[in-house]
Amino acid sequence: MKQFVTLFLLALLLTPAAMPLTVHVEAEEEVYQFTNPNNGSGPMWSHGNTGIALLNGTPWVSQMETGEGVPPLCNTRWRLLERTENGWQMRAESETFNQREPCPLAAANGALFLSVNDSTQPLGTQYGECLPHVLRFTPDGDGLVKTALLPQWTEKHYFTDHSYRGYAADPEAGRLLLLNIDAKTSVQHACILSESGETRAVGSVSFPVRACYPHVSLRGNAAHVLAVGDIVEPVKEWREYKFAQTGQNWDYVFRILYYTATPDLAAAPFCVPVEIANVDGTAGAVSGHDLWIAPDGAAHILYTERKTASALMRDKFFPGNSILNRLMLAVVRDGAVVSRRVLVEGAENAEPGAARFHVAADGAVFALLHMSGGDGGAKVMRVFPSEEDAAPVSVPLLEPLSSFSLAGVRAGNPPSDTIHAIGPIGNSMRYARLTLER
Repeated sequence: MKQFVTLFLLALLLTPAAMPLTVHVEAEEEVYQFTNPNNGSGPMWSHGNTGIALLNGTPWVSQMETGEGVPPLCNTRWRLLERTENGWQMRAESETFNQREPCPLAAANGALFLSVNDSTQPLGTQYGECLPHVLRFTPDGDGLVKTALLPQWTEKHYFTDHSYRGYAADPEAGRLLLLNIDAKTSVQHACILSESGETRAVGSVSFPVRACYPHVSLRGNAAHVLAVGDIVEPVKEWREYKFAQTGQNWDYVFRILYYTATPDLAAAPFCVPVEIANVDGTAGAVSGHDLWIAPDGAAHILYTERKTASALMRDKFFPGNSILNRLMLAVVRDGAVVSRRVLVEGAENAEPGAARFHVAADGAVFALLHMSGGDGGAKVMRVFPSEEDAAPVSVPLLEPLSSFSLAGVRAGNPPSDTIHAIGPIGNSMRYARLTLER
């Protein structure tokens, strides 16, 4: 294994770094229209996961459809769409509207795996119990064979329509990783399933505060979790000031980003969560964007941080602080942060927002990101092996996606020089296919 890693890194380092990167746009199109379910969710709500995957090289999308006249919270259903020469075609759909959230998609060994969270309660129930599991879809002639895979959770749990789930696939091991929050305790429960539905390992992790919107990765039985603190404003003075100024009761803050892992979920617990970023003391904001596990086992973490979250808080409590995002890359090895670096510093005319890793065919890793402002738009930059002079390259999309997910390796898709992305513009969920040329 050490020899393989050494050769892998040498091959990357010997790749001519001076060769310019060009990004070609091969497709931009609408996949489907959606209606706001008014349940606190939306097509990108589970943004640590993805709704696009490749089956034998063909893009498939998990659609979130709102039921007309169906009361929330669980008033949507999943549909599977395939990209064809005649546009996006529906190949499977749920018979009932019993989901609150979008259903993440993964691919492995010639099959699609859809993460679902079926409500077990009457229509209109809010915060009711749900049954998280996986649906496997295997091609059979012109159709798909659907099989339900049910995880066997061993610890006591209470799962609801707010799943805050994580989802990943390891095609080489033939396994899936599911993560689901306990609505009463905020414990995140983990389960590794085989492609046939056998429960291989279970465990759980508790963060110092409730942590949600996880990004997870799986390598064999090694599980990795990135999650952001999601709690009501804990500082009484700040909470009262914001309410006095805005009149809004909703006041959740996202200020600490955590990472944890286990080398073998079947044999070892998750390690003590590591703080990747903490802007708690300056009323800041942090958001995890992606997680990539290198061949040597190091976790590479893509995130944005803002020293102070808003002009409202800056002007009252932290004059002079920046309220602009900066895009960061942290590396964790053996349970400790070994490096942090700024990839893109925020500016008034170009502020980084959503970002995702993409692994190319030769193993090089790129970040696809969106920047707001006059010099914004879609950008791509190489981040591994690291290059101090790496700079974002513009992507000539006609309609850049400010929020998006990719058919990435965490969801079982192979490394490739082609990027498959989906994201919303208004009420339209759109697809873009990009090609990297070096």
